[in-house]
Amino acid sequence: MEGRTASSLLRLPVSVRGIRLGEVVAVLVDREADRIIGLDVRCGDGVNRFLPFSTARENGAGIEIGSALTLLDPPELAFYRSRSRSLAGASELAGARIGKHGVLEGPVSGRW
Repeated sequence: MEGRTASSLLRLPVSVRGIRLGEVVAVLVDREADRIIGLDVRCGDGVNRFLPFSTARENGAGIEIGSALTLLDPPELAFYRSRSRSLAGASELAGARIGKHGVLEGPVSGRW
């Protein structure tokens, strides 16, 4: 995913072996560093789950994961939400590009 803007991840479908599981509704960024920690995914059953950024791979049509088990349930999502910020709430990061290991590069104007 290196090189694409972080905001371009929003609304991408998330799938396992071509089976759509849901779509990205939020990009969660570390509070202490400008780095993506994970994605908030709205799944087909209507439940939001946490997808660790390190497990997500771009497949041309969206995001591919190796197993549905990498989508963590709502309690884990709540844990990571409480320790991060949503990209949508940080307009200064809208044009930031994803670098190695999810580090945001480019027009990043400081912490929130």
